[in-house]
Amino acid sequence: MIIKTIDAAVIQKCFLAGAGAMDAKKEIINDLNVFPVPDGDTGTNMTMTIMSAAKEVAALEEPDMPRLCKAISGGSLRGARGNSGVILSQLLRGFTKEIAGQDTVDVSTLTRAFERAVETAYRAVMKPKEGTILTVARVGAEKALELSERTDNLVELVNAVLLHMRDVLEQTPDMLPVLKEAGVVDSGGEGLLTILEGAYDALLGKDVDYEVSEDAAAISPERAAGGSEAGADIRFGYCTEFIIMLEKEFHSKEEQEFKAYLESIGDSIVCVADEDLVKIHVHTNDPGLAIQKALTYGSLTRMKIDNMREEHNERVIKDAEKKAAEQKEEARIQTEEPKRETAPMEHKKDGFISVSVGDGLSNIFRELGVDIVIEGGQTMNPSTEDILGAIQQINADNVFILPNNSNIILAAEQAKDLDEEKNVIVIPSRNIPQGIAAMVNYAEGLGLSENIEAMMEALSTVQSGQVTYAVRDTAVDGREIKAGDIMGLSDKTIEAVGSDVVETAIKLLKKMMNEESELVTIYYGEEGNEKDAERIAAAVQEMDSEVEVEIQYGGQPIYYYFVSVE
Repeated sequence: MIIKTIDAAVIQKCFLAGAGAMDAKKEIINDLNVFPVPDGDTGTNMTMTIMSAAKEVAALEEPDMPRLCKAISGGSLRGARGNSGVILSQLLRGFTKEIAGQDTVDVSTLTRAFERAVETAYRAVMKPKEGTILTVARVGAEKALELSERTDNLVELVNAVLLHMRDVLEQTPDMLPVLKEAGVVDSGGEGLLTILEGAYDALLGKDVDYEVSEDAAAISPERAAGGSEAGADIRFGYCTEFIIMLEKEFHSKEEQEFKAYLESIGDSIVCVADEDLVKIHVHTNDPGLAIQKALTYGSLTRMKIDNMREEHNERVIKDAEKKAAEQKEEARIQTEEPKRETAPMEHKKDGFISVSVGDGLSNIFRELGVDIVIEGGQTMNPSTEDILGAIQQINADNVFILPNNSNIILAAEQAKDLDEEKNVIVIPSRNIPQGIAAMVNYAEGLGLSENIEAMMEALSTVQSGQVTYAVRDTAVDGREIKAGDIMGLSDKTIEAVGSDVVETAIKLLKKMMNEESELVTIYYGEEGNEKDAERIAAAVQEMDSEVEVEIQYGGQPIYYYFVSVE
């Protein structure tokens, strides 16, 4: 197929198809997260980000390029959630800036748009890491630039770019050791490719559902398992992957013959040939046939065979449990309090916004002087628009934002950039205890710069920890973890694993405390209780009788306890 230019109507269809693909596969992408914790996930955040834009894009009738680009960029910027969502919004922002002034897009324009998307996203991240969504996006732009001088066919260019990006995504575990240990590729990179592959299907004219539902972020277990491959109707049951280390010629003729053979025994075929090796992916009912044929070309390595029917059944059960937990949390938020306070405010010098989850923790922030508490955090990262709306509600010259979660900091920074009226300061608190410490160290009599310095310095005085459960089997830092295990996590890693919540919390605190520790605070959540918190406190006193211990009701879901050591 040859396509040399595309207009706004085609780009609209491609974008909606990419958003639909992301929505359909978000739980698969969630499962790629390195740490097996039951909180906000990459797939969820990227889906909610792109669906925020998709609703605006779908509403356009007979779109032109400027209106389409404004809907994509503005919708994704406002709806961005989590670090992955913010990076995705920046990729879309850069891409649309390049094409907004064009009537049609050709290979040259598309290549420039890819490059600008990557430049914009890299600028948004202070310390970019290799082996992430940024790497996958960058190599795609580089491949497009390389090919743009050899073809004017958009289909040829995009196909080659996607294959190259997929190949690099498979190499991300070699770039980030934590990915290799957990046995996963980068989840953000997988999300980006999912969107682009969905868009490519639409470009090819494949039958794609462009409908954007009102509850686009919700997903059925069947769709989570991969659309037509889901459920008991899975035609080919084994996902088979391997690399052939070539020992004989494998030119275009041999490649076509091998692809034809794979098509006779399965589907979802990927066959990417290089000088010395061939990467194979196929869904089949008899992996042995694919392996036997491949052995005629050379030796095999990186062999992986997964039973998709078994994985689907496990996913359906897990998704049902997760959905029930999400519905419980949504109901709690709706019945206990509105998401934001809306009472009119008197003008003041400094105002404060804090992200929090759990009525106890939210009340602590209010008592410390926070004006608006945005419900969110662990189980649902607030969007850029949520934070921007809170900024606009506060009647103050300076507005401090406490994200209280490392995955919300970028969204807070993005909201800061979007507000042009107030002086917004993001205090990059990575967890609830840091946010509380920052507020404690704010002093009304100090000047702005002195307060910023004091609050920033407070972040480094607090060690924080969390006690929760594992949602899947994995390995992290050489530690084998089974689904259902209780985990004690510090700021840096998983410090303790056990079967008992109290014992695991005590082990975690033992790792966190040292001879300089003065204060330990225990915040018990929905699934924790004050009596067990007192048992943990007693164990801390036995470790060090000089340490002061405080117990506070947090009310947070998912996490039995938040703990801090100062």
